Amino acid sequence: MALVGSYVGLSKLLVAVFPVFLLAWLRFGIAAVAMLHWVRRVPGEASLSRHDRWLLFWESFLGNFLFSICMLYGVALSSAVAAGVAMAGIPAAVALLSWLFLRERIGPRIGLAIACAGTGMVLLAVGRGSTTDGAVSPLGFALLLGAVLCEACYVVIGKRLTGNLSPRRISALINLWGLALVTPLGLWQALSFDFATVRPAIWGLLLFYALAASMVTVWLWMKGLAQVPAPRAGVFSVLLPVSAAAIGVGVLGEPFTTVHALAFGLALAGLLLATWPARSTPAVTVPG
Repeated sequence: MALVGSYVGLSKLLVAVFPVFLLAWLRFGIAAVAMLHWVRRVPGEASLSRHDRWLLFWESFLGNFLFSICMLYGVALSSAVAAGVAMAGIPAAVALLSWLFLRERIGPRIGLAIACAGTGMVLLAVGRGSTTDGAVSPLGFALLLGAVLCEACYVVIGKRLTGNLSPRRISALINLWGLALVTPLGLWQALSFDFATVRPAIWGLLLFYALAASMVTVWLWMKGLAQVPAPRAGVFSVLLPVSAAAIGVGVLGEPFTTVHALAFGLALAGLLLATWPARSTPAVTVPG
């Protein structure tokens, strides 16, 4: 989660150099080469069913392709700090989607978490106008909200996939789907892009972004979901908005306004309310 937050923040530097579709295509392409040996089925692993193939497609389409496009364009039209505030609403979005599609009950604590996250997003939307002062344009806000919903779908589908496939194979297969989906748009932008103008430092940042976004963090997250209950794992997502905001303020020099602080506080409160494990009630032994 800390790595996700860092590359969400640092992507602001990359979208200033690369067109968004080209950037996404380079990301998936670099990761595909690095993860080529992860595609094979490990000994003892079941073959892919038709249901698993569809889940892999939707996992990549929503969590890789659409998330990358919404997040990159959203960051380009806003700021890394704003993206961090928006990403803090992911657990509340997961709870809401679970209620809508899985008919899971939303208790008072989860309801309050959704309210906190929603209020934080509304405050974020207040800062409309130019992005030079840390404000968020209406389109940038809508795209960040779309990225949050895509990531929530990614979490829900990913939990289902870890029951049948190894984390490494999931990571490699959804990355290949992402590469296939973005290739036509990436090639279209590559034809008119001057690669000679890109500085070596940007190429190094692109390599970090590709490996962190498609390979390392996906594998770590799937590996964790396979071994840790989802509510407990969700607590660690607090590191995502914190690291994204830290990159925005500390590295990119973005302003951190009072509105950002209020929205950030509400978003983090909602995140903790939604994901903090409930206290277990000790069993009562009845003398007999």
